[in-house]
Amino acid sequence: MTAVASSSGRATRRDWIALGLLTGPILLVSMDGSILFLTMPRISEALAPTAPQQLWILDIYAFLVAGLLILMGNLGDRHGRRRLMWLGAAVFGIGSLAAAFATSPEMLIAARALMGVGGSTLLPSSLAIIGTVFTDPKQRSTAIGIWAAWFGAGFAIGPLVGAVLLDHFWWGSVFLVNLPVVIAFLVLAPLLLREARTEESAPLDLLSAALSFAGILMVVYALKSIAADGPTAVAMVVGALGVALLAVFLSRQFRLPAPLVQVQLFRRPLFTMAIVAAGSSVFSFSAATYLGAVYLQTVLGMGIVAAGMMAIPAAITTFALSTGSGALVDRVGSRGVLSAAFAFMGTGLLVLAAAPTFGGLVTYGIGTAVSGIGYGLVFAVASEIAVTAVPERNAGSASAISETSFELGQALGLAILGSLAALIFRLAGPGVADTLSETVRLAGDDAVIAEAQRAFTLGFGTAVVVGGLMHLALAVVAAVVLRRR
Repeated sequence: MTAVASSSGRATRRDWIALGLLTGPILLVSMDGSILFLTMPRISEALAPTAPQQLWILDIYAFLVAGLLILMGNLGDRHGRRRLMWLGAAVFGIGSLAAAFATSPEMLIAARALMGVGGSTLLPSSLAIIGTVFTDPKQRSTAIGIWAAWFGAGFAIGPLVGAVLLDHFWWGSVFLVNLPVVIAFLVLAPLLLREARTEESAPLDLLSAALSFAGILMVVYALKSIAADGPTAVAMVVGALGVALLAVFLSRQFRLPAPLVQVQLFRRPLFTMAIVAAGSSVFSFSAATYLGAVYLQTVLGMGIVAAGMMAIPAAITTFALSTGSGALVDRVGSRGVLSAAFAFMGTGLLVLAAAPTFGGLVTYGIGTAVSGIGYGLVFAVASEIAVTAVPERNAGSASAISETSFELGQALGLAILGSLAALIFRLAGPGVADTLSETVRLAGDDAVIAEAQRAFTLGFGTAVVVGGLMHLALAVVAAVVLRRR
């Protein structure tokens, strides 16, 4: 067991120190999902990737994390969560070092993929360790809230960290910043964390692992392609094959005595709504953050650090609400908190969409802060529901379900809402180039640049409004469905 609790069931000082150690890698994994939002222009200047290569540099990390979480959660349950985290942190560090000194787009994509493999080991095992160590319900809620706060804040402050580093160093520094935390974890984990595993005797179903991995990647690839280029024959075939593989995967889970995913959990409305909240929150948050960074820099002309500073309101509210979610759940229950989270996210996104027309940067900051309230609640509550929904022996695999939803939400948000914004830009823009940055670089006429900026602002606002309306609709659905139960 990791950091054994006292005989009273209360966590010891060593448990809380171990929790602090666990938050370091989680912060990095989350931050690396968004740190490139402001970094891509510098990477494009240095490595000259094509448009598809730029998307893969952004997305391959989240795709591999999402595709491997279920497998890694089960491996940790069976073979040791600390061991898997240690190996994963080492792989993550090697990938970060390779990414920092990449000399070609292909090398950077491969390095980001390696980081995704390492990151997929850290999320489910760390959350499972917390659920195992903190057996007192109130302490467990607090510990998961702290874990979720660092996870949520990491994604929110990623653009700011990237901006500060780029203001002083070259683009590879956004990856080298990972190394001190990784090295500290590799040194201290064997000292502070004791091994935790189950006595599961059933062999790991590698076929199910392969089916889930391939199915998730194919479906996500198809959705990306359809959102960007329309329903091409290749995208439709790949998507259909991915759906078929996932159907076979789910069918196997019902028949196996020791499945990778306990699909019966989705018969519980609260669990299902928590997983939906996990995916939808990052779906809109990732797209709004990425498109907002472009808007702040290319439309408003803000410097990279100033643009990064605009992430602070969301980071503050996300962190505060994640750590304080336990008290709210005690007062109004998980159902009420989830419904409120959807409402806050939807309202904040609509306020954010109004920023270009009403109030400018003040409205922009208010919108991100209000959205951050919802994100913070979802990060904590969804994680706790996943951990407490299953016996301790399955904590890693159950945690992987919620984390898979988070990672898929990020990848799909960038692909679908980002592509929606790009489509509107192409339709409403001057037609000089497919992106705003390319148009600004190629156009020699201020009127053409102004037209392109208006088109991008329209696309940005439309994508954010779609995300906001989706969350308001989910708030109503959550209130109705969960009240019936």
